[in-house]
Amino acid sequence: MSPALIAWRLLTRLLEPLAPRLLDARAKQGKEDPARVDERLGRASVARPDGDLVWLHGVSVGETLSLLPVVERLRRQRPDLRVLVTSGTLTSAQLLAKRLPEGVVHQFAPVDTPGAVAAFLDHWRPSLAVFVESELWPNLILESRKRGVKLVLASARITEKTVDGWRRFPGAAREILSAFDRILPQDDTSAARLESLGARIDGHVNLKLSGDAPPHDAAAFTRLSAAIGDRPVVVAASTHDGEEIALVRALDRLTDRLCLILVPRHPARSTEIAAALSRDGYRFALRSQGREPDRDTDLYLADTLGEMGLFLRLADVVVMGGSFSAALEKPPVGGHNPLEPARLGKPAVTGPDMTNWAAVSEALVRAGGLAVAEAPWDLPAVITPLLADSAAARAMGERGRRAAAEAGSGLDRLWETLIPLLPPGPARGRR
Repeated sequence: MSPALIAWRLLTRLLEPLAPRLLDARAKQGKEDPARVDERLGRASVARPDGDLVWLHGVSVGETLSLLPVVERLRRQRPDLRVLVTSGTLTSAQLLAKRLPEGVVHQFAPVDTPGAVAAFLDHWRPSLAVFVESELWPNLILESRKRGVKLVLASARITEKTVDGWRRFPGAAREILSAFDRILPQDDTSAARLESLGARIDGHVNLKLSGDAPPHDAAAFTRLSAAIGDRPVVVAASTHDGEEIALVRALDRLTDRLCLILVPRHPARSTEIAAALSRDGYRFALRSQGREPDRDTDLYLADTLGEMGLFLRLADVVVMGGSFSAALEKPPVGGHNPLEPARLGKPAVTGPDMTNWAAVSEALVRAGGLAVAEAPWDLPAVITPLLADSAAARAMGERGRRAAAEAGSGLDRLWETLIPLLPPGPARGRR
């Protein structure tokens, strides 16, 4: 083991007695689930199901949602296997509680201390672990490898800043990356960065490009559609600080009356968003209060979790949030998944900052399924023609849908990679 990894193991062992106190403090700050803090210490809250178990891990919302198609493929092709999904944030846990199929277990990932990792692995005893994006926790990875767990780093994304950090400990980086049986980065850039650290690359997979359209409640759709009536609907999806009020002011300039649905990325911000809208004199309804738009309310604050599929289906045009940071002089966000509206055939508009989704955004723009507005106040010029010409809007949405379908083949590539690593079973290798 490299000196850096020995030092990390010793440091985390020394600090381990402080972990419960730190987790309790985080729980008081609303950053941990107080009822499930023990899971972060490796103490499972549910019994392990019998049989071979596959463990899938993602950090936050985007990563864990990208695992849902993998969960479905495992259950369909290998129903003999048990599936555990771990994540690290409260929001991801709340969404997975709604989205994971019955029988699939969710737990919070253990902190990277020797005791927590050992307790977690002692209980769950996975045969295969799939880590999504850039989770490189030394104790967790190396102890899993030591116990014979097959390891896959899938849809890997690594920034230049992260690479610079690992280059200070090249031996540790090589040792951790060599523990993986397969490494499949998202794109050529991440592949080159990982190779510079000593990784062996086994192909490219971007799981965020795979999957189906987000689900929805059909009854809720009927109710909301009736409440909105014949007003055109613009959905501002996954908005961030400053974007909501800027989008409302910009779209207020449209001459035709429309219903604007604001879907903040973090619903906990609804209080500050509501305060800003009230200061500007806007009337609005809050989804979290059970209200719906009425004839006097054209602005709907959709401050709930797990209902994006509902709001996108109501949309005539979708505006992607997290993409207007520069124009609003806010820290960059990097945009959010433009494939969600595209899979539903919805015409979409984004701001210029889509760095987290650069390749797919460029593909959608080239296909004519995604438009770019440099700033919120430029949106009326882009949205007005789409609302005025429903045929053109449908054609744009269809171009986006086709481009999204072409982008979504990564799941098949990952599945082919996983087949030889899965425990033997009656469905092994079957498509």
